[in-house]
Amino acid sequence: MASKGLQDLKQQVEGAAQEAVTAAGAAAQQVVDHATEAGQKAMDQAAKSTQETIDNTAKQASETFSGLGKKFGLLK
Repeated sequence: MASKGLQDLKQQVEGAAQEAVTAAGAAAQQVVDHATEAGQKAMDQAAKSTQETIDNTAKQASETFSGLGKKFGLLK
């Protein structure tokens, strides 16, 4: 009879351990998902910022060349 009690206890401990491992795995996956999402948002923001900088630089260069062209009488 004691053997049956020990077997039940062992199964309960194994079940609890498996539940803990499953919960820890789910929590770890959630952390990875959040980190991935945050990383993607950061990359999107960096790309947007870079594109805005490129656009502004191109606009300024165009204005500068246009001004020089007008100054030297190459453009009207």
